[in-house]
Amino acid sequence: MHLLVGLGNPGSQYTGHRHNIGFMALDRMAARFQASPWRKRFSGQTAEISLGGAKAILLKPETFMNLSGQSVGEAMRFFKIELAAVTVFHDELDLAPGDVRVKRGGGNAGHNGLRSITHLCGNDYRRVRIGIGHPGDKALVHHYVLGNFAKDEQEGVRDLCDALADPLALLLEGQDSAYQQAVNAAMD
Repeated sequence: MHLLVGLGNPGSQYTGHRHNIGFMALDRMAARFQASPWRKRFSGQTAEISLGGAKAILLKPETFMNLSGQSVGEAMRFFKIELAAVTVFHDELDLAPGDVRVKRGGGNAGHNGLRSITHLCGNDYRRVRIGIGHPGDKALVHHYVLGNFAKDEQEGVRDLCDALADPLALLLEGQDSAYQQAVNAAMD
């Protein structure tokens, strides 16, 4: 079993924020693979999908970004999921908009959601880094990530979420490179 975590902040006022791209990606996966209805548990929202014989729990923590590890840890313990079977989808300032990179472990690059998961659960989980671009000035970062995608970016965000969902079977099979290539090829 896999645990797929989308990072974001709960509440309708955050729905379109760049920081919520992880939630958006999981919502698209849930729709694409006919997930069970979302239900409240583990300080978040969960749904289940089956894909190519593999079962995955989708988790959107509702603890706010800085406490995401609490929700992830609860779900891991309940389902007895090892850290190696956890994948976190999150926004990444250091990548161009729409660019995606997959890696296991490593630093948290100042991302408070990752920092919380690493602190409470460990560091050896897979990260799907979803590029949102950088505003160009460090002083603008907070406002930028907590701002909505612009109207002219929204179609590209939908395409990106489709691209993240379509080859998901590759990720569940451990084919990280093939998944990354498929997502980026779909965005070219």
